[in-house]
Amino acid sequence: MFSDVLFSAAHLLLPEVIVNYFDLKSHEIKGEDLHFYFTESNVVPEEFKDDNLHSKGFFPEATVQDFPIRGKNVFLHITRRRWLNKSTGEVVTRDWQLVAKGTRITSDFAAFLKEIN
Repeated sequence: MFSDVLFSAAHLLLPEVIVNYFDLKSHEIKGEDLHFYFTESNVVPEEFKDDNLHSKGFFPEATVQDFPIRGKNVFLHITRRRWLNKSTGEVVTRDWQLVAKGTRITSDFAAFLKEIN
């Protein structure tokens, strides 16, 4: 029950791509900051569904800032997954457009700030 409520709240507050493709591992409040820790789900990217992929670890964690919630700064700590194509030996990842170019904030938050400026 609690996880259903948390999942519904996450859908309302966090970027859609995060709640659809990442698992919330933990969260914490540090003073005026909210920190959410996500790990990419072990679901093969759609464009590689016919390939023989094997999960092969993670990239280093990236931290981006998102819209504030209730006056608190929100930081998303995102750990992306990588897969190994057993047929070609190539490392495969999803092409994420989570971070606005030249910033450390989400694309949606950057568009919002640009609009109000």
